Amino acid sequence: MTLRLREDAEVVMFAGKGGVGKTTLSAATALHLAERGYRTLILTSDPAPSLGDIFERRIGDRVVEISTNLYALELSAEEVLRRWKQKFGGEVYEVLSSFVPVREEIIDYIGSAPGIDEEFMLDYIAGIATGGEYDRVVWDTAPAGHTLRLLRMPAVFIEHLEEAAKVYLRLYSAMLKIRETLGLRRPSREVFDIIEGWKRLSEELIEFIRSPRVEVIPAGMPQGLSVAQVRRLMEELKKFGIEVNKIVMNGVLPEHPCEFHREMVRTQRRYLAELRRDYPGVELVEVPLLPVEIRGLEGIRRVERLLFGR
Repeated sequence: MTLRLREDAEVVMFAGKGGVGKTTLSAATALHLAERGYRTLILTSDPAPSLGDIFERRIGDRVVEISTNLYALELSAEEVLRRWKQKFGGEVYEVLSSFVPVREEIIDYIGSAPGIDEEFMLDYIAGIATGGEYDRVVWDTAPAGHTLRLLRMPAVFIEHLEEAAKVYLRLYSAMLKIRETLGLRRPSREVFDIIEGWKRLSEELIEFIRSPRVEVIPAGMPQGLSVAQVRRLMEELKKFGIEVNKIVMNGVLPEHPCEFHREMVRTQRRYLAELRRDYPGVELVEVPLLPVEIRGLEGIRRVERLLFGR
């Protein structure tokens, strides 16, 4: 069975354990979409990105054109922080400096707080997908644990913001007195307004991730640890309210007369049969193991033909 993407999906995410070929599958999918005429951006949020290696191009945190309709981006934590500061830093500094004399470096400290970078990374990706510059976005995610944490972050962020709002309300009168004592000017926005704004942003991100505009495709290999990870991923995505209708299994071995390989093939076939049995409504796409390293556009195109049956 070959991969059939949903026509209404603007973002395609491959998620799974590290080392199962998510970058290769993402690159092949991006090339497929680009060659079908879609202006396509492939980006990675993996802290150890390898898009540059597979495309054999220098790729960083600025968009690089790879070929016709195909662009690539390795999204770094530093770039996410820079964009966060650009979007929110001014209002955060304005409010804080209205209560206590602080330097602008406080924005870097707040922006590096746990969860901020992950929350805004989702906001940035959603902004790219809905901004109109690209028809399709292929997201080469970090290993599964990091990706699940990223998907959960908006809901967790809302909980923290609600607690922050309660604390702010309790301290508000004291903070006003400090402002008056120090003679600091009143900001155009209060902290509570910013908290409510971030809460709305988180709610919008949850709605976006669960919408048909995002297609999440678990990827793995027909091996015990990888299949177990795919099962956990399927369970977590279901809890999160994300519908999954296809799984890609990479590195499937062909039949071979050698007894060693025959045993490996039998093991792989057993895992594939179990997945088909346990997820009857999910398409299981098999990508064969190739005898060569996949690098450069021609190598990626070879995987694209196998993945999409061209």
